[in-house]
Amino acid sequence: MKTTGGYDVLPIGRVHSELSQRHQAPKQGSEGAPDARLEIFPKFVAGLEGITVGSTIIVLTWLHEAQRDVLRVHPRDDETRPQTGVFATRSSDRPNPVGLHRVAVLQVEPTGWLHVQGLEAINKTPVIDIKPVLHRLNDS
Repeated sequence: MKTTGGYDVLPIGRVHSELSQRHQAPKQGSEGAPDARLEIFPKFVAGLEGITVGSTIIVLTWLHEAQRDVLRVHPRDDETRPQTGVFATRSSDRPNPVGLHRVAVLQVEPTGWLHVQGLEAINKTPVIDIKPVLHRLNDS
């Protein structure tokens, strides 16, 4: 697929997980993902300030093994289900394979390592951003 323009996405770290192949990974973190570690590169460690044990964060990854020319899939790879556009699914195969992972923080190391629970990304997956989960009591 040819693109008309581009944007630079800079990895801030990488995933360290016992999951080494795509077929090993559960579809969602809540479906049995093992604990994992996020290595945050030294120049980005200061950005972890404020993340604490027990926090829930959103980890954005670049799903580097994804097929980027896929626009329709069988949801959850279940061929008995009709094909659906990838933008209506959580398929990792898509034009811009950004992974979205809601995880619990188990440990924060000052050297830039985060130990997390519920991350279904495979080993060596690039981490492109981390965001807090905001708990709002009143949206007004």
